[in-house]
Amino acid sequence: MKALEATDANFESEILNADLPVLVDFWAVWCGPCKMIAPVVEEIAGEYSGKLKVAKVDVDENPVSGQKYGVRSIPTLLLFKNGRVVETIIGAMPKPKLLDRIKPHLV
Repeated sequence: MKALEATDANFESEILNADLPVLVDFWAVWCGPCKMIAPVVEEIAGEYSGKLKVAKVDVDENPVSGQKYGVRSIPTLLLFKNGRVVETIIGAMPKPKLLDRIKPHLV
């Protein structure tokens, strides 16, 4: 299972209206730390398939979503549950630390 490429156009349908919690990775092509965390985000997408939806939003191509949720630095990962942000993670971090922040929100 790969992370979904979310856009400003499908943000509401894919993320806000999702049945599962959704981890959204706000990133950009030129961002070094984003490249560091990308493989971890993809691993989590595979390992938690069915429990967690994972999406990536390129902030350069989709500026509206990032601005709407106050994304000021990247990578920023927002965990949405029932259409609202329940966790905000800023910056790259090791997978175990990331999972410590995500797991409490999973069913």
